[in-house]
Amino acid sequence: MGSVDHTTTNIEAEKKKITVIFVLGGPGSGKGTQCANIVENFGYTHLSAGDLLRAEIKSGSENGTMIQNMIKEGKIVPAEVTIRLLQKAIQESGHEKFLIDGFPRNEENRASFESITGIMPEIVLFFDCSEEEMEKRLLNRNQGREDDNIETIRKRFNVYMESSLPVIQYYDTLGKVRRIDAAKPVDAVFEDVKVIFEKVAEIAA
Repeated sequence: MGSVDHTTTNIEAEKKKITVIFVLGGPGSGKGTQCANIVENFGYTHLSAGDLLRAEIKSGSENGTMIQNMIKEGKIVPAEVTIRLLQKAIQESGHEKFLIDGFPRNEENRASFESITGIMPEIVLFFDCSEEEMEKRLLNRNQGREDDNIETIRKRFNVYMESSLPVIQYYDTLGKVRRIDAAKPVDAVFEDVKVIFEKVAEIAA
């Protein structure tokens, strides 16, 4: 019985045929908006690594305080912390199709997610957008988020460039990356997204 406990996650992943799509792009590339459209039109469950981390911060836990300090410094939260939150959300949802937004943020995240959950993403949706456009959007959106000031925004860009692009390059070698021109208007971006998800649905069928 003990051995069953150790492999619960992988067995459940196989049994439910869980589909995971990673959604990547710089801060302000419009990932969240497009994820909402995908959920509405294609029945996916949206998991934002950032939202899960912010919820943990709001909980006031010791874990949350550590996460808050790292985000303020523009640093990446340890992989196992984020993966534990994502894994819990997947297991508790009871659903089978997931968009994981803003993750993996680096190679350690990627390798740890695959080894801990036993899940390989179906595809990786990459919202490609210039730094200038993303900076303009972040400064204009005024969501009251503590991390939306110019200094922190630039730190986040640097972290993104150094850490996330190698992940995109890795999945590109596996033929899993689908690039979207995220500088287009929102509706035009979603038209491109729809084409990709219709193809994914055909493959799954």
